[in-house]
Amino acid sequence: MTQPGVYFALDAPFVRVIAMFSNALEDPGVISNEDKKWPDTVTNIQLDFLRAQLQKIKHDRYDGAVILATHHPAFSYSPQATKGGGGNHGCSAVMMEQIDKICTEIGVYPHAFLAGHAHNYQRYTRIMEFGGSEINVPFVVCGDGGHNVNRLVRPHKGEPAQEPTSGSDVTNLDGGAAKMKVKHLILAKYDDENYGYLRIYVDKDYLKIGFHKVGVRSLAQSRYDMVTVRLRDHHMVAN
Repeated sequence: MTQPGVYFALDAPFVRVIAMFSNALEDPGVISNEDKKWPDTVTNIQLDFLRAQLQKIKHDRYDGAVILATHHPAFSYSPQATKGGGGNHGCSAVMMEQIDKICTEIGVYPHAFLAGHAHNYQRYTRIMEFGGSEINVPFVVCGDGGHNVNRLVRPHKGEPAQEPTSGSDVTNLDGGAAKMKVKHLILAKYDDENYGYLRIYVDKDYLKIGFHKVGVRSLAQSRYDMVTVRLRDHHMVAN
């Protein structure tokens, strides 16, 4: 593990994890000071770090899984005002725009994104064109490991909370959809009632991310959700 700061790279068999520190200011979630808004708090070094890590992956022709982890999520569900308000913790669209820009510049896109911050479980599928091919990228929010679990939707201005349906198209949440040629952003599954944790399995062909509920004795019965990504083409396959 190489750790120059609170952001770091972790190499493990079949996987490289790039972790970014987005909560220097808690909200709104920043990894740079490109707009010079907080000159004494945040620098641009993490953008240089991310660029260097992706360049290394490209130079090495690395064929394992690439995971990008941040504290703040790229997406966190928030309905229209008439259907209630979003949860207690939101996402960072500016951070995601910066990450997308560097990924496009280098020509490398992670197989999955992991985040916390929102105290519940959410899994999105971003279906997009990248490098001339269609790829499916899971964005997983798992922030219900210890803090009280927050509901995905709160009542707002007298309107009752109406939670979405798993599988809903929520492309409207993706601020970078046009630039990144996103075809769909799908809220694949979520859980805003239970404590839980992730188990991640990687081999030379597949990346598997499973969400497990706390308090269930059997590991198989505790698994609430699972997504499998085929490494060679960034496509999701049936579990």
